[in-house]
Amino acid sequence: MRRRVAVTGLGVICPIGNSPDEFQENLLQGVSGVGPVTLFDPASLPTRIAAEVKWRGPILRDRKITFAIEAAEEALGSSGRPRGEGGISLGIGLEMFSMDDLAACRRPGFALPSSRQDRMSFLQTPSDLCVQLISKRYGLTRPPLTHVSACAAGTDAIGAAFRMVADGRRAWMLAGGTDSMINPLGVGGFCRIGATTTSNSEPERASRPFDRRRDGFVLGEGAGVLVLEGLEEARARGARVYAEIAGYGNSFDAHGISEPHPEGRGAYQAMERALKDADVPPMAIDCINAHGTSTPKNDPVETMAIKRLLGARAKDVPVCATKSMIGHLISAAGAVEAIAAVLCMNAGWVHPTINLDEPDPACDLDYVSHHARRREQRYVLSNSFGFGGQNASILLRAADA
Repeated sequence: MRRRVAVTGLGVICPIGNSPDEFQENLLQGVSGVGPVTLFDPASLPTRIAAEVKWRGPILRDRKITFAIEAAEEALGSSGRPRGEGGISLGIGLEMFSMDDLAACRRPGFALPSSRQDRMSFLQTPSDLCVQLISKRYGLTRPPLTHVSACAAGTDAIGAAFRMVADGRRAWMLAGGTDSMINPLGVGGFCRIGATTTSNSEPERASRPFDRRRDGFVLGEGAGVLVLEGLEEARARGARVYAEIAGYGNSFDAHGISEPHPEGRGAYQAMERALKDADVPPMAIDCINAHGTSTPKNDPVETMAIKRLLGARAKDVPVCATKSMIGHLISAAGAVEAIAAVLCMNAGWVHPTINLDEPDPACDLDYVSHHARRREQRYVLSNSFGFGGQNASILLRAADA
């Protein structure tokens, strides 16, 4: 029999908060984390804004590695979970070299780093290092899972961990995503395919999901990590249960690298499969945390898929877009947005979609514009629809449901 799976720990590092409490407060107040790029000089690029993490601590090799380790520490600390014998499932963007590594390789007289630690890690990707360092720190002896399904990676990581715990293959799991592409290659690459906004003069208003004037997403960075374990075990040890993972669905429509299927086929399939996995009907959904990228093509297609899923109820179900405040965290997006959904569900609020001043006629749902709204929520669907047609949704259930 499949076990019920509880969320007992939360850790987040993102542009509007480096703890769950700070994140929740800024979400409900509609605070934007977008501003001018400071991590490098973007003067030659058409996009010169991003949602950077306000981080003053040391950086271990790569920002995404640091963010993942800190979010994991935070999640485990809040869970009270004994360390060891667990597993990790992590969504992360792969980069073979950092910008500093590339520059170093081209210098005359280049040689490998002198310390053993640096020599061992020089050719490792961030995904290798993240799971290795986190597993070593917390004694996680079970084989790790890594996910590179682009913008769906964080949600896929949670979904895979959910299934491992539900099936009894793991007692507990760390699950989430981490990413940081705010560098010349990352921002420049997205500029090249025309995916990012060029509204540089108004950074805080540039990410505007479902708005008529949206012109692309804002690149963000950060990490989100959850602790998942069997519900009965969590209750037996007196743990705080933030929510349950009730279902997970994914799909692959392979329509295009940077645009969704025009009929929302993959988006609909992922949501429908998450509901079927949980044996929950569409009429039970109380809120949807949308993928909501603020791109011309994604927002109306996601709207179409939601309307197909919910039918006549579609306009009565609030939909919110976390990316309006934190930008697009790519491989970390699904994990951080799942945490946003859990926090708001527990607080009894739906966070706002900011900057939605002129709704696109093709986006005609209730997107909770500008201000948070009081609403009790038993079931919340969280969506991640990634590049290349990789789509994932998870269904969250309130802890006392």
